[in-house]
Amino acid sequence: MTQTPLAPFSERALLWFDDYGRKGLPWQQNITPYRVWLSEIMLQQTQVITVIDYFQRFTQTFPTVESLAGAPLDEVLHLWSGLGYYTRAKNLHKAANQVMDDFDGQFPSELEQLETLSGVGRSTAAAIRSIAFEQAAAILDGNVKRVLARHRGIEGWPGRSATLKQLWAAADDFTPNDRSRDYTQVMMDLGATVCTRTQPKCALCPVQHDCIALEYDRIDQLPGKKPKKIQPIKTTQMLVIQTPDNGIYLYKRPLTGIWPGLYSLPEIDQEDSVAGFMRKQFSLDSKDYTVQTQAIKDFRHTFSHYHLDISVSQVRLLTHAVRNVSEITSLWYKEHDKPNIGLAAPIVKIVSSLNVKPLATKA
Repeated sequence: MTQTPLAPFSERALLWFDDYGRKGLPWQQNITPYRVWLSEIMLQQTQVITVIDYFQRFTQTFPTVESLAGAPLDEVLHLWSGLGYYTRAKNLHKAANQVMDDFDGQFPSELEQLETLSGVGRSTAAAIRSIAFEQAAAILDGNVKRVLARHRGIEGWPGRSATLKQLWAAADDFTPNDRSRDYTQVMMDLGATVCTRTQPKCALCPVQHDCIALEYDRIDQLPGKKPKKIQPIKTTQMLVIQTPDNGIYLYKRPLTGIWPGLYSLPEIDQEDSVAGFMRKQFSLDSKDYTVQTQAIKDFRHTFSHYHLDISVSQVRLLTHAVRNVSEITSLWYKEHDKPNIGLAAPIVKIVSSLNVKPLATKA
């Protein structure tokens, strides 16, 4: 008996999408190049459920690329606070200005032009082209890499160039010339909801019948794992310097390094002292403040390439007579005032955990 040949990969995937694909996400409504681009940048290394609220706040505050380009970077970082990978926010602001300056405020549709925008790589450019302009372009985000590695039985860690080359070839082979928007979305959906990293729902997968990983019981082995590397551990001591009325000293970090452009608590190395910092920064002696070490329990914040162990000391000023700080690079932050500045997640954690009452001002 002759076996009925399988329909093309894209056709089976699109039939599944029509019945089960996600169609109610905020960026799937009122589709514009700006909204697609914004959602794609936010979705880099961040789950959909987390992005939804951020996307809605951003589009309410900055409904157009022009409004985003004209906003102060501090305001952009403020709205981004908590979403992580803050270089994305900096690139977002820069790319918005590129669109205004280089493309007369209109997003380009060609891949080569899209890839000139800060923070937009090959896969993100393809997602914008296929979803916003409905032009065929193969995407290859983390979810899609997993689907293709399993289906095609592609060995190796996707971070290796040889493996990545095979994955791109598969992505190009499967991408149809029509229904570009839906096909891009279904590939994301399959990876996010069916072909998941653990406990995938293979019985529900529309392309299960010719999946090599399923046939050879290699679901747990594909895609290949990233080679293990011991994460280095760094340490820092952060100072919560408070005025009698609970203003907290924050300074603006440089636009390079960790938490670029965000406001942060000052840090001192182990060999430095609180007294030395207070003398240098504010010209204050120990009689002008009190110090409480271990103001909150030490905790660890993990970046993609290292761990940061943070200890916190609380410095309570006994006087308002402190040297003025530059409004450009630092400020006295009061939580109830909620200034529009960006704060890294560990700083928010520290500030919100210090439930203290104002001190009486020293005469």
